[in-house]
Amino acid sequence: TKLGKGKDKVETLSKLIAVFQNENLDFSKNRAADDDLIGDAYEYLMKNFATESGKSKGQFYTPAEVSRVMAEVIGLGNAKNGRKTTIYDPTCGSGSLLLRAMCETPGGATLYGQEKDNATVGLAKMNMILHNEIYADIRQGDTINDPQFKEGDQLKTFDYIVANPPFSTKSWLKSAKFEDEYHRWGEGIKIGVPPEKNGDYAFLLHIVRSLKQTGCAACILPHGVLFRGNAEAQIRKYLVAEKRYIKGIIGLPVNLFYGTGIPACIIIIEKSEAAGRKGVFMIDAKGGYIKDGAKNRLREQDIRRIVDVWQAQRDVPHYARFVPMEEIERNDYNLNIPRYVSAPDTEILQDIDAHLHGGLPKHDIDQLDTYWVVCPSLCDDLFCDHPTRKGYYSLKCNPEAVRDAVIGNVDFRNQKEVFQKSFAEWCDSHRAQLYALVPGFAPKKLIEQLGNSLLAVFEVDKSLVEAYDVYDSLMNYWGETMQDDCYMISSGGWTVQLYTPQPASKKKEKKAATPEDVVCDLLPVPIVIDEYFAEKRDVIAAAEELLVQNETQLAELAEEQAESYLDEDNFPDGKMTDANIKKRMKALDKKNDADEIAVLQKYLELKGDISLNKKLIKERKYDLLTALVVKYADLSEADIKRLVIERKWFASLALRLDGEMQHISQQLTSKVSALAERYAQTLPEIDAEIAGLEAKVAAHLKQMGY
Repeated sequence: TKLGKGKDKVETLSKLIAVFQNENLDFSKNRAADDDLIGDAYEYLMKNFATESGKSKGQFYTPAEVSRVMAEVIGLGNAKNGRKTTIYDPTCGSGSLLLRAMCETPGGATLYGQEKDNATVGLAKMNMILHNEIYADIRQGDTINDPQFKEGDQLKTFDYIVANPPFSTKSWLKSAKFEDEYHRWGEGIKIGVPPEKNGDYAFLLHIVRSLKQTGCAACILPHGVLFRGNAEAQIRKYLVAEKRYIKGIIGLPVNLFYGTGIPACIIIIEKSEAAGRKGVFMIDAKGGYIKDGAKNRLREQDIRRIVDVWQAQRDVPHYARFVPMEEIERNDYNLNIPRYVSAPDTEILQDIDAHLHGGLPKHDIDQLDTYWVVCPSLCDDLFCDHPTRKGYYSLKCNPEAVRDAVIGNVDFRNQKEVFQKSFAEWCDSHRAQLYALVPGFAPKKLIEQLGNSLLAVFEVDKSLVEAYDVYDSLMNYWGETMQDDCYMISSGGWTVQLYTPQPASKKKEKKAATPEDVVCDLLPVPIVIDEYFAEKRDVIAAAEELLVQNETQLAELAEEQAESYLDEDNFPDGKMTDANIKKRMKALDKKNDADEIAVLQKYLELKGDISLNKKLIKERKYDLLTALVVKYADLSEADIKRLVIERKWFASLALRLDGEMQHISQQLTSKVSALAERYAQTLPEIDAEIAGLEAKVAAHLKQMGY
């Protein structure tokens, strides 16, 4: 009805179709491999809508980073049955979680989703169409009370399930009975009914019932489900001890999800190996995130760390641990992660003895042992035994010189060399692969290979910089720049073209007159200038520096003489033009007004120099632009490859990784300086200082007659 009726409807739809036939909306050149521009644009809009809408509309969208973690930990990358593989989301919202799961499934899959809110179902269906998943089955209805996917009188079962149900839904038990007809709960199957004020376990039990015996599921729930008592404790015991369905738990940072700031966890359910399961694998990932506006966000390194540790199922101190079933039983099936995975010792212990008598406590220095293990001589360069107090230390240098001591340490310098050598080895190992890139290659496979090998190289070198921090630098650069470059190469080959960006306003497009007016996406203009026209660039830079000096001198002269020789009232019509200045100079007596003439002469000379310099800069820039246009046209494919790979990709990454080493030195400097400052003054010294100040105040008061 919104489109009108009869002829009006036909006309409206015809105009709509005509809009999309505009050649400017043809994105075919922007597609390569599994790139999905329209679908990703839709996801981007929904993410921002969730961000801006707050609690009212945030629940329909699961952050992509969390979706990726869920898809990978349930093993979707190993699914090989193509469209026969089924993925289900019982609370699918806008469908973003389902689509992310599909992206991680190499052979494809068939998607099923149910959503309670009718408007959100529309979002999900549109999302599926825009991602070309036209056969996805999205249905509307209350999943708990009116499940839509059934086989006969029982629930349909699926290979994989991913879900982000609404947290702690109240009054969820409506038409569903206490003795559930789908055998999700009830005394007949020895599972208590989840409490009506918290529907978290209702969704989890629905997932368990909807999962095939060979299936795997991941569900996001609030942390409370791990330790709440009463009916929920009984259900938890049933799932952990009796059925042993829960394979693992991943604790996530706070404030990740739209609509709520509470911490959440991912519960991984796997039925196939349940009988022989001897415990639960727990990951405490609450500390790995970055602030992103009002919310927190998982970084690339956080995602990779979680997935790597989960797939290896290895214990990592203060991060991950396989918890035996006996230990869980001793804790009465309380699954609260901090009970089993201890947090690192970061507490600042105030040493009363050190505050009273001086010295730096051994405990505080031992807390920095991650630096001393890798750089053994660094501790000796920074600290020495306290001259009078056994078991305490003194700082060898002034607090202001700590940074220089760190940078100058031989082991730290060696670390930097090892770090740079590791990066050079990584570049060498991929140089031939990058030079061999041809149209049609898959950028996503490339970055997977680059990321895996970078992690492998930096995990071996055991440097101060964590391998996952290095990986994060690569993935950030990939997302910001290198990904676009690779898609351009994949679709159009190693070709470059200068162009003038479209102006922001609707004014007439300006003709390019300087190198700043033109851009090239794949091979940036500054790189070509540095490589071929460094001398021209330096001449322009010197002229611009001289121009700034002249303009500064002119501004200073005008300010100094604003109320004397350069007062506008001194000139005809109150205008200080060049012609009026020259007239005044002629009218002045050369002997009696020499100072004023000198000021006016200097003013005119500076203006002349500025004008001449601007003209020269303009000419030189146009000359450089002309040379650039010719050079870009003459660049061979070999030249383009060398400049993009060596001068753009490798050089940019080297700069970022160098920043990681600088961050390490700043971090250590800050910690050592804070430690020195904490015990810089003993209590007796403070008391003596106070006593001295009190004596001074008393003396002044006495002089004043008090």
